Amino acid sequence: MADQEVTLEIVTSLSAVRAADWDSCACPEAQTGARPEDPFTTYRFLQALEESGSVGSGTGWQPHYLLARVDGQLIGCAPMYLKSHSQGEYIFDHSWAHAYERAGGRYYPKLQVAVPFTPATGRRLLVRPGLETTARHALVQGMAQIGAKNGLSSAHITFCTEDEAAQAAELGLMHRVGTQYHWHNLDYADFSAFLGDLSSRKRKMIRKERARAAEFGGQIVQLTGDQIEPHHWDAFWEFYQDTGARKWGRPYLTRAFFDLLQRDMRHDLLLVLALRNGQPVAGALNFIGRAALFGRYWGCVEDHPCLHFECCYYQAMDYAIAHGLARVEAGAQGEHKLARGYLPAQVHSLHWVGDPGFARAISQYLEEERKAVEDEVDILTDYGPFRKTEVKEQE
Repeated sequence: MADQEVTLEIVTSLSAVRAADWDSCACPEAQTGARPEDPFTTYRFLQALEESGSVGSGTGWQPHYLLARVDGQLIGCAPMYLKSHSQGEYIFDHSWAHAYERAGGRYYPKLQVAVPFTPATGRRLLVRPGLETTARHALVQGMAQIGAKNGLSSAHITFCTEDEAAQAAELGLMHRVGTQYHWHNLDYADFSAFLGDLSSRKRKMIRKERARAAEFGGQIVQLTGDQIEPHHWDAFWEFYQDTGARKWGRPYLTRAFFDLLQRDMRHDLLLVLALRNGQPVAGALNFIGRAALFGRYWGCVEDHPCLHFECCYYQAMDYAIAHGLARVEAGAQGEHKLARGYLPAQVHSLHWVGDPGFARAISQYLEEERKAVEDEVDILTDYGPFRKTEVKEQE
């Protein structure tokens, strides 16, 4: 197949692709019924975004899914969008846009290979097993060619894997490195075992926070699968609207999106709810991957001390320990996560810029930024809450 011609196609709706064909590239490990590495590039998640109107006309995220075929067989695909802004990306290029437009250029529209509104690392160049090199090359080159042919300023692949970043950088894309905070489960038997790895001061702080959270006057429940009922989304929608209005001005996701999660993805979800007198007053939504729990949304209608930390961080850690998940990814930003056991981790993105002079300036900037990020990760990791172990030299 390596000698056969690869053809590229853009479709503006996932309905033009069979779900089984897309998922054979997006999550081949799940073809036997196993859980995918993460649910975010699965057909059902991307289709829920599209069907609910969370992406599409009027959102600034216009689907242009990129498909690579050989003799009609899908060998690779990418969730690509034509963007009219830089919102909902979490690896931001606002400063690039402002600089380019001050110089007289037009930055938007641009191409974005990403999972909308989802700062979780995962595969973005989705390829059929055994054809990784051929399909990835075709997708990367196709994305750049589409950008150049249509006079677009740039194309971006965000929250890709480190392996994808290395391969695409060899093809000429610029590599950017950023930072998130992830918690790692070192085969802990329970939460107390995790606390045992912390310094005394941090251990006491977390115990106090969990105790303060428990004083909100109710109970905290973890719901998955059929335990999640449609009425739970009415409460969570209220939480999400409040958070979205404060953070982004308006929520990115529509109400219909959560109904589609209930219909098609409830077994991929962990919904943590704080109930007082039987009524939800706060909650956190997580997505379950094969080896990781991905924290996504939080909100509340009542403010209680430390309840955010409990629902978003500590309950996620409890679930990961109980279910043997290797890590918790708690979303974008938040150095406050460091004190609670979440250590800095690198995240990767790739960038094509059409203007040669602008590309050189960005390349130089990214080189300096990578050095700064690497230093920051080292410093923050050393500053983390874990007990320092002395290494004695052997005589």
